[in-house]
Amino acid sequence: MDFDLSDDHALIQRTVRDFARGEIAPVAEELDRTKSFPYEIVRKLAGLQLMGIPFPEEYGGGGGDTLAYVLAVEELTRIDSSVAITLCAHTSLGTQPIWLFGSEEQKREWLPRLCAGEVLGAFGLTEPEAGSDAGNTKTRARLEDGQWVIDGAKQFITNAGTDISGVVTITAVTGGDNGQREISNLLVANGTPGYEQGEPYRKMGWNASDTRPLTFTDCRVPEDNLLGPRGAGFKQFLHVLDIGRIGVAAMGVGLAQGALDEALAYAKERRAFGQPISRFQAIQAKLADLSTEIEAARLLVYKAARLKDAGRNFTLTAAQAKLKTGRLAVRATEEAVQIHGGYGYIEEYPVCRFYRDAKILTIGEGTDEIQQMVIARALGA
Repeated sequence: MDFDLSDDHALIQRTVRDFARGEIAPVAEELDRTKSFPYEIVRKLAGLQLMGIPFPEEYGGGGGDTLAYVLAVEELTRIDSSVAITLCAHTSLGTQPIWLFGSEEQKREWLPRLCAGEVLGAFGLTEPEAGSDAGNTKTRARLEDGQWVIDGAKQFITNAGTDISGVVTITAVTGGDNGQREISNLLVANGTPGYEQGEPYRKMGWNASDTRPLTFTDCRVPEDNLLGPRGAGFKQFLHVLDIGRIGVAAMGVGLAQGALDEALAYAKERRAFGQPISRFQAIQAKLADLSTEIEAARLLVYKAARLKDAGRNFTLTAAQAKLKTGRLAVRATEEAVQIHGGYGYIEEYPVCRFYRDAKILTIGEGTDEIQQMVIARALGA
């Protein structure tokens, strides 16, 4: 087992780390405070070919693998979660379904633009009554004169309402009854009549990312906008969520590492009782525990990425990684705030933002309780 990164992986890690420190860190607090979407940063990420890392060069992608993508997400989250989730949702949820299940025509139409960062992709799964119970979707689509007519609503959707949003993949009931419903995935382009994006949510964290509800009222899309076979939607989105959990787990590691970075730097500068507080055993114990847990969690995330890249089953490891890193991010950011003392409660310090950003990692992409169910089932319990 080789724990060293390849030269290519080490290069993308350094590249994204330098970019995050040089381009994102100086503006992250302002973007969060003003709740401004980071258009300029997304444009620069696209210029670095980071908006399509794990997709083939044939379609305009970066030709990288899942581990390369994980490394990029981790380094971005180390500085700012809003930028990271924008990339993460665009890649794992917005672009991945088209790459995995799209027809050649759909791939040629959308992948080059998505991978170039010309437009953002989104995934519309969650509804008011279909969150953890994702199969309980109420959105419906009926086939009429060669078009799918969509009616319904989605909520908590990332990347669908920006000026550069391009397409959303939505789940909808396309047939059957309540006993055996047929669920399919459909592509809906921004600007389609009957498709409306609501106002952005007022959130605890991720303030510079785009999250809002969507409504579909007599929204008509071509029959060819069906993604993959009719009725395959449930199986498709479960696979997409497995992939997405690797990305969100990378966010957990990155956020925890960012919190540790800030806590260590502050502890070495802050003096009390005549010496830096980093010399006090109580502070050292916190830093040591976080460092150890972060390294263990990082290896779990990298294992999930490598399993996927090897074509092996990664459902269990992705769920474990997501469960572990979400909880760790919450704990690490809380400890970082504690180490900062009163300053940790002040918005000028990154750990305050980190603390607000952390909690969603135990909820989004499947709650901790859902991860426990997935893990238990994989164990045969």
